[in-house]
Amino acid sequence: MRLFHVSEESGIDTFIPRIPERNDLSKSKGLVWAINEQCLFTFLTPRECPRVAYYASKTTSQEDIAKYFSTPFHRCIAVEYGWFERTAKTTLYLYEFNLSNFYSQDTVAGYYVSEQAETPVNVTKIDDLFAALFERSVEVRLINNLWALGDAVQESTLNWGLFDMWNALPRPQ
Repeated sequence: MRLFHVSEESGIDTFIPRIPERNDLSKSKGLVWAINEQCLFTFLTPRECPRVAYYASKTTSQEDIAKYFSTPFHRCIAVEYGWFERTAKTTLYLYEFNLSNFYSQDTVAGYYVSEQAETPVNVTKIDDLFAALFERSVEVRLINNLWALGDAVQESTLNWGLFDMWNALPRPQ
């Protein structure tokens, strides 16, 4: 397994634990966040880009696979058309970590955390996010509005994540 932190910032030498902003996590200790390689595709977008990401697992029904995928890869990320240009122009840096201090925070989302300062063991620059997604066998969808898809995948047997939806276009009436 490999773990990464994705950033638009280059040259980060050390990741210092930060108190989580999420209300469902303890504010008593700082964390360094990482994502596993399987779920890395969910973060290969610009910062604050609203998106719906989902993938099939062993418990995903054949009906949902047929309904939600048009490729055999069974991993998909959907972004609103308005984010196409920014996605095409954004450069990301993948900071890879040694696994030794990390533990699983959310297995479906692929989140891992460390309570210690972490120094990356490798950094990879990605200049073409769409190519990076395609190289990872991810179906990319550009759609007008994310809300209907987001609502639907939440009711499916897929593993899913809705990210930065506060920045999505308004929910249609």
